[in-house]
Amino acid sequence: MRDRRLIAFWAVTVGFLFFLEIAEITHLFQVPLISAISNLVAFVFALVFTTILALIGALFIGIYISQRLQSGGGFTEFEEEMLRMRADVQRLANELAEIRRSLPSPPRDPDPPKEKRRA
Repeated sequence: MRDRRLIAFWAVTVGFLFFLEIAEITHLFQVPLISAISNLVAFVFALVFTTILALIGALFIGIYISQRLQSGGGFTEFEEEMLRMRADVQRLANELAEIRRSLPSPPRDPDPPKEKRRA
């Protein structure tokens, strides 16, 4: 359902841009290009604004594509090896705890050595 809405949105967007291009070619309406170029501040602002929007759009498209590429598969070989190592460490920790429980505890010294004070 979500993919259909996304495809419909892009189809409408591309259709609208196509209509604008055809209208410009057939002179259905005309943008006063000379007045836009003659005002240097407006022209530079339009270029900077368009560039910023293009960069933000490219960033979001790149993030989306990379997320889709990486989420499609399972774990990588490195991640699988790390999971195996984690399981081994947990197994060794459990075995060590069992060994410690089976050993007799050492006798405690009732009078620990006192530290020498410096005079």
